Amino acid sequence: MSLKDQITADMKDAMRAKDSERLGTIRLLLAAVKQKEVDEQITLDDAAVVAVVDRLIKQRKDSIGQFTAAGRTDLADKESAELKVLEVYLPQRLSAEEIDAAVQAIVAGLGAIGPGAMGQIMGAVKQQLAGKADMALVSAAVKRALAS
Repeated sequence: MSLKDQITADMKDAMRAKDSERLGTIRLLLAAVKQKEVDEQITLDDAAVVAVVDRLIKQRKDSIGQFTAAGRTDLADKESAELKVLEVYLPQRLSAEEIDAAVQAIVAGLGAIGPGAMGQIMGAVKQQLAGKADMALVSAAVKRALAS
């Protein structure tokens, strides 16, 4: 079963359970997936769906930070609930040690040195670790690898 099919099945389960909060978040996710498919005129595979989920999670995290800073805990709580629903659709995330090891291998493989190679390394790392790791942690690992 593809990830998109799993999301659709979860939407039906949320409808049956009358779980309106979960249902709304899943519908939002499916709408984002369909919008991307329409915009690019393709059918998304699992990796592309994970990229959409990743983008929505990043948006939720940014919103939570802004709502918390503004003292709007009600809205921050709503975004947190959506974040928990979306995180279910991500593959198992890599640990910090695994990210560091992958980044070190890519840096060694490309022979890149110095901060000027950050873009080159990030491009290669994004291809290999897309959906498997938090890109903020990956960026920090790349900076550490290039600094040493």
